Amino acid sequence: MIPRIYIQFLNGALGQVSASEDGVIGVLTTGAAVSGTFALNTTYKLSKFADLAALGVTSANNPGLVKLMTELYNQNPNGAEVWLKAFAETVTMTTMLTLATANGVQEFLQTANGRIRTLIVHRTPASGYTPVITAGLDAEVLTAITQAQTTALWAEGTLKAPVFVAIAGLYYSGIATALTNLLEMTNNRVCVMIGDTVPGNGCAIGLLAGKIAAIPVQRNIGRVKDGAVLGVATAYHAATKLESNDVSLVYNKGFITLRTHVGRSGYFFIDDLLAALPGDDYCHITARRTVDKAYRIAYTTLVNEMLDEVSVTDAGKISVAYAKSIESKVENAIINSMTAAGELGNDPGNQNDTGVSCWINTDQNIVATGVVNVTLKVKPYGYARYIEVSLGFKTVTA
Repeated sequence: MIPRIYIQFLNGALGQVSASEDGVIGVLTTGAAVSGTFALNTTYKLSKFADLAALGVTSANNPGLVKLMTELYNQNPNGAEVWLKAFAETVTMTTMLTLATANGVQEFLQTANGRIRTLIVHRTPASGYTPVITAGLDAEVLTAITQAQTTALWAEGTLKAPVFVAIAGLYYSGIATALTNLLEMTNNRVCVMIGDTVPGNGCAIGLLAGKIAAIPVQRNIGRVKDGAVLGVATAYHAATKLESNDVSLVYNKGFITLRTHVGRSGYFFIDDLLAALPGDDYCHITARRTVDKAYRIAYTTLVNEMLDEVSVTDAGKISVAYAKSIESKVENAIINSMTAAGELGNDPGNQNDTGVSCWINTDQNIVATGVVNVTLKVKPYGYARYIEVSLGFKTVTA
């Protein structure tokens, strides 16, 4: 086994039933080549919508792609870093996500040099495509979920560049009770969105991509204070307006979708669920993005220590001085990058609470094993998903 850094995510600790690199988006979708300017199976880096237009991509030759990117950049008028690869219309989302696919997702993530944090997977099928509807969606959505988790785990473990994957819930039947319950799955790096800005079988997943690119890692996509999702005049579930559907049924099955709030104009994301058990520490996008950022910072900090000399005691165990040095390096890196940016849930009333703790057990015989076990924990925020008020009359006292 070659020398390497291995970081394993802890689980079970919570007990719960922007123009930065954090917002870098990867998009895998289908499209049509434009002679001389836009080729299929080729990776492009965009920073604004005009970059897509410069490739000769228009609503006439690539309506689905233009719609997706318009939705994305509507949320980011100042631009966002997007890596894009389009496949032929016959290529399924599952195939796009399969590591063994030639010029597929593995090559895509490697070409982006690990910069991609969120991977969006979408498809505009060829005219005449007849889906097999399973559990209220195109059957391939379910196979794509499984493949997405496999690929995301590869990106984390092998590429050392963790991502989570958002999949378009295509061909939604409009029958929420038919949907598979994603909250019974264990795919804590995958989410599925349902809903569109036009009636039909599509999915406005560009809105989700754009929202994620615009907000910090700890921010919930449904945060009301941020205002309504931009560029949405009307939202639909299948052929009917969202207001005519019970979105709570969709939410209870673990899907991401849009909703309305009484007294507020526009549409908002309902929440940020991943396809995972409610007891999973990483069952929400906020938790996933936060811990993934800590992972990247820890890796960047610790890889510099690879194969360095480690001072030891007479028993061959790690010295206290070395342990404290590494602990400080990791904590300071995360404090400077995350705590200072308000991305960790540290207690503002406790000046010693940085929201991060790193610990190395000095009772490790590194001379015998060559292993340094490090425990790193970061503190998440809580989220006001349910606000309950006891309301009554105040009586007049004499």
